[in-house]
Amino acid sequence: MQDLFIEYVYLILIILALVMIANRLNIAYPIVLVLGGLILSFVAEFSQITIDPELVFFIFLPPLLYEAAWQVSWKEFWRWRRVITGFAFPIVIITACIIALFSSFLIPGFTLALGFLLGGIISPPDAVAATTIMRRVDVSKAQVNIAEGESLLNDASSLIVFRFALAAVITGQFQVQDAAVSFFVVVIMGAVIGILVGVIFYAVHRWLPTTSGIEIVLTLVTPYCMYYAAEHFHYSGVLAVVSGGLFLSNRRQSMLSFRTRVEGVNVWNSLVFVLNGLVFMLIGLQLPSITRQLGETSIGAAIWYGLAISFVLVVARILCTLGASVFTTFMSRFITVADSHPGWRNPLILGWSGMRGVVSLAMALSIPLYASGAEPFPYRNLILFITFIVILVTLVFQGLTLPWVIRKVHAEDKFTGIPERDQELIIQKKIVDGSLKYLDEKYGKESVENEYLDNLVARLETDLRMLEKKLEPTDDPRENPSTEYSVIYLDLLDRQRKLLTELNRSAELDEDLIRKYLSLIDLEELKIRAKRLNEGDSG
Repeated sequence: MQDLFIEYVYLILIILALVMIANRLNIAYPIVLVLGGLILSFVAEFSQITIDPELVFFIFLPPLLYEAAWQVSWKEFWRWRRVITGFAFPIVIITACIIALFSSFLIPGFTLALGFLLGGIISPPDAVAATTIMRRVDVSKAQVNIAEGESLLNDASSLIVFRFALAAVITGQFQVQDAAVSFFVVVIMGAVIGILVGVIFYAVHRWLPTTSGIEIVLTLVTPYCMYYAAEHFHYSGVLAVVSGGLFLSNRRQSMLSFRTRVEGVNVWNSLVFVLNGLVFMLIGLQLPSITRQLGETSIGAAIWYGLAISFVLVVARILCTLGASVFTTFMSRFITVADSHPGWRNPLILGWSGMRGVVSLAMALSIPLYASGAEPFPYRNLILFITFIVILVTLVFQGLTLPWVIRKVHAEDKFTGIPERDQELIIQKKIVDGSLKYLDEKYGKESVENEYLDNLVARLETDLRMLEKKLEPTDDPRENPSTEYSVIYLDLLDRQRKLLTELNRSAELDEDLIRKYLSLIDLEELKIRAKRLNEGDSG
């Protein structure tokens, strides 16, 4: 046990090094981690590390989905709900059908049921790599929101297809009507259980005497309770986590204290970073064990099957996204849609961003060794190898070429509206203006007698004048008097740190108080640098 723990410690250190290399090369880190894991798989010390499907489904998947549900904008999710559900359910099912037909035609002895099993495994894209790349290039927020929203739901649909196909292979029977009814039951009940568990945790956060530490731990436990509760009754644990996560994220202001919201973000960012790093690294580490399990199928034939199916998979998703654009244009005549004329550019980018990930590999690994009794599960090892090739091809090839595709396509952002910087200024102006009105209405008399309150009003009035000036049109868009001020202020903050460090040498002053003020300076610098970044000054 100790040796295994040390191996994972080394693995995390290697992940950190590879992520730094990826940042230096300006490449999405999931690609570098998969390739790094692939190289590391030939090192004896790491070649024996394998993925346990239950570990992925129960340990990794719930927190990753829950964090994604908290990060996604419910407003944008609802705005693009038809596109997201279309990508997550019909397109996943259509893709699985195409792969089923093609693989049963391509591979000798491969039945249609096995084809559906393979299709269910490799149909869901992994949005982590896609959104990581999209945020590095000039792509509209609508596309990022759709990719993130799809990732919340497509794992559920593919896992359901996988379960039904697996049952069909084992039993030799498949009733379309029964499967359709079961599909809707699994989906709806999974969402209901997730919301019910969310209500319970909301009540705990809202009305029990918790602390920030307890609340953060509760947020870590919540997704596992949602997932286990749904899976225990054989419903969709993925949809339980997603629906429960969306329910709670929309109520974060009322159920979490300000300290929990601030501290919890740091905890979750670190946790998700480590989990994602381990997931992509573990994908690359699986090559030796998967290759050893090929059995009678030659490595050349298996690679050919994997490459051919990867090609069909990529083409099928692109055709589906383009087809969805045509269907949306047609349906806009009868119903209200977010974009009545999507065109071909944005759908093409979303189609090309369909990279596969660890959920596909975990599903393949979860195929039982024996179908019934002592009879080995047919083509299990080949399905596992094809899945690995598909992940490798889509993640590396599509991942590396996605920035190029985005630049060449020149997709237009139809929904930009007010520029983000102006939106931020408007929000700040509304806050300051509303605050001044509130203070005048409720505490107008006190401000005359209270110099602190009077100073607060004066500061807000100064801020309001500055914001109004920033919102005025100017002949020179580069003119920004706050830039010089922020440079001086950052220099002053650095000087304050040095003064506090010198004060800490005094035996009379408590170091905890010194650290408190150093933390406040850090928060102030974070605010100033975020403001400069929004204004387009990276210095």
